[in-house]
Amino acid sequence: MLPPTADSFRAALGRFATGVTIVTARSDSGALVGLTANSFNSVSMSPPLVLWSLSNQSSALPVFRQGSHYAINVLSAQQRELAQRFAARGVDRWQGVAYSEGACGAPLLDGAIATFECFNRSFYEEGDHVIFVGQVERCQHRADVRPLLYHGGRFYTEHPL
Repeated sequence: MLPPTADSFRAALGRFATGVTIVTARSDSGALVGLTANSFNSVSMSPPLVLWSLSNQSSALPVFRQGSHYAINVLSAQQRELAQRFAARGVDRWQGVAYSEGACGAPLLDGAIATFECFNRSFYEEGDHVIFVGQVERCQHRADVRPLLYHGGRFYTEHPL
C-alpha cells in the first residue's frame, strides 16, 4: 500500500456516508454567516459536545474563531438546494432563506431536522483545517423527517432497509 495522494485520500474519505449540515453564526457586526459542512459528529454526552471542521482558507473562519456561539442545522432530504447554495462561492447564500434567531443570535434554518445551538468552547488548528468543539446549550429535532445524506460526492436521501 502506498502513501495517500490528495486525490486518493479524498476518494477514500468519500466512501464514508455522512449527514449534511449548515453551520450558521452572526458576525460582530450582525451579518449572517453560514456554510455547508459534513464534518460533524458528537464528542461527549456529558457535557453535551459536538465538533465540526472548517478549512483554513474559508472567508468565514474569523467569524467562527471570534464568535461565542453558532448553530449546527442538520438538513432534511428536501434541503439539497440549500446545501448546494451554502457550499457555493460568490452567491447571496441568505436570499430568501427562512430562519429564526436562536437564543444567542445564530440563525436556525426552517425545515432542518435537528438544530444544535452551541457555545464556541474551543478550536484547534490541525493540518489545513480548524476543528471547532461546541458545547450544546439547546437542541431540537423532528423525528418524522428524512435526512439529506452525502456519499461519494453525491447527495442521497434515506431509504429504510
